[in-house]
Amino acid sequence: MVGTFTLVASVLAANAPAKGGEVFHRAYKRDDLDLIYNLLFCDNAELLRPKSGTPTGALATLLAKAPRIEDLRELAEDDTAESRLRAAAFHRLRAAKVDVPRGLLLGVIVEVPLDDGLDVLAAFADGRMRYINQSGKLAVFESTPAAMAVKQAALLDASAAAIRRIGPWPKPRLPPPRRGSVRLSFLVSDGLYFGEGPMTTLSNDELGGPVLSAATALLQAIVGESSKPR
Repeated sequence: MVGTFTLVASVLAANAPAKGGEVFHRAYKRDDLDLIYNLLFCDNAELLRPKSGTPTGALATLLAKAPRIEDLRELAEDDTAESRLRAAAFHRLRAAKVDVPRGLLLGVIVEVPLDDGLDVLAAFADGRMRYINQSGKLAVFESTPAAMAVKQAALLDASAAAIRRIGPWPKPRLPPPRRGSVRLSFLVSDGLYFGEGPMTTLSNDELGGPVLSAATALLQAIVGESSKPR
């Protein structure tokens, strides 16, 4: 249900990682969580391909072998479309060596390796959010609940301030961070921006500190919502 908290034990398990050299990293010991994790970064459109049937609409554009540049550009610049689809369209435009606008933030992903696995919080410009707990539980929001709107906006604002001072990573996305490091990734129209380092270092960083602080506040709200009786 849109705008509600959902715990998902297993989703999309039947989908297999795409072939053909696209980025796909193993972050968990479950195929379904690995799929969800990689989908956050919007750099492997093949992961969106339905198991059956012919893609339509935005998916048809993203999954076409040779999409029209005009169609990709229209999707990328459509501020009513889902942020992850827009990010995927920008990714394909960049791959085609097409000029894209700089600095349009579409999402932020915070990765924290813990004792039992990887904690990942993702917040997107359209209000959607995902949280993968180290235990394997998944929280899905298809829109930001009103009680979390200020915190979600604060995370995006801090991220927007950070990307104004850094630039895109020019290589393929790295594997998940190792224990002892925290990674802040930003999905931006002109590429993937990120910063990584020890929690203490990033917490005290002029750019990373506000992002981590805002992410922590949002995460606490998500965990609080998950603990409510159902």
